[in-house]
Amino acid sequence: MPAMKNIVILISGRGSNMEAVVRAAQAEQWPARISAVISNKADAAGLEFAAANGIATAVVPSRGFASRAEFDAALLQEIDRFSPDLVVLAGFMRILTTPFVAHYAGRMLNIHPSLLPAFPGLATHRQALDAGVARHGASVHLVTTELDYGPVLAQAQVDVLPGDTESTLAARVLVQEHLLLPRAIRSFFERPHGTGGAAATPT
Repeated sequence: MPAMKNIVILISGRGSNMEAVVRAAQAEQWPARISAVISNKADAAGLEFAAANGIATAVVPSRGFASRAEFDAALLQEIDRFSPDLVVLAGFMRILTTPFVAHYAGRMLNIHPSLLPAFPGLATHRQALDAGVARHGASVHLVTTELDYGPVLAQAQVDVLPGDTESTLAARVLVQEHLLLPRAIRSFFERPHGTGGAAATPT
């Protein structure tokens, strides 16, 4: 029987995408376990959910380090205590340094609320509305040193509706994120080498 794979999830807030992954892993009996949920904020609401589900939690505070490099080194050390086969950024609001990204090359995924390569960075829903696009959505991609630019593994789309605001559009995209991220993680482990092309998911 193949060895159980370890997943470490990084969050900064409520962790709703992390919750979706945990629930899917439990319901679908993945050959992988969520070994730890780690946050850069001690008050991240998602830590409570993880602990309630028997998942190890840890906090590496963003503040208190002299540089991004020092923070990333401490975070890397904490992550590696759990021997991760995959690191998932699920609303982790930090830009990571090149050595950190290189350490997890090919085994770190991020979920981003846009149809990459469109609208990288922040305020994606505002960017989409300002651009007047007809379709918006979310992407799961491998993390590389260029922000929100790694190979896209899966996407989900929603229509941009007349009268949409940032909040209404964000809410519909988030529903798709909760479906997309667990599916992308499961597919990651099903691929021969954890690689593969993008899969667009209509709504």
